[in-house]
Amino acid sequence: MIIDEIKKQNMIALKEKNTNARSIYSVLMSKYMAATIEARAKCETIGDPEMIKIIQKTIKELAEEAMNYQKVGNETEVKNIQEQKALIETYLPKMLSEEEIRAIIDKLEDKTVPSVMRYFKENYLGKCEMKTVSDVLKKYN
Repeated sequence: MIIDEIKKQNMIALKEKNTNARSIYSVLMSKYMAATIEARAKCETIGDPEMIKIIQKTIKELAEEAMNYQKVGNETEVKNIQEQKALIETYLPKMLSEEEIRAIIDKLEDKTVPSVMRYFKENYLGKCEMKTVSDVLKKYN
């Protein structure tokens, strides 16, 4: 599982005294723990698809944070955030391109918007941006 690899990398960062890596791994682990508690309350479990969502959300938050630091001219923090993003992006699967999404849509019998969106959420969660699917679908019809 992705979380196991993140925990392993966190320990390596601890031994190497890499505070930048440790801080982002710690953020991911605490978000995972919070999601696990919420899932337990619903009698569910957290797997890799949910962990991918957590990582994607964290990357968006880091991009926002970097933009804010850039506005105030703190290039050191911007560099640190970019390093953190690069570290956690390695855990994301390769995202589907527009051509791949179009090819998948071509194979579907029902090409209505709700049907296609549901299909991608069920089968390709974390492997494509739903906005990209929506954009391809708009061009498709």
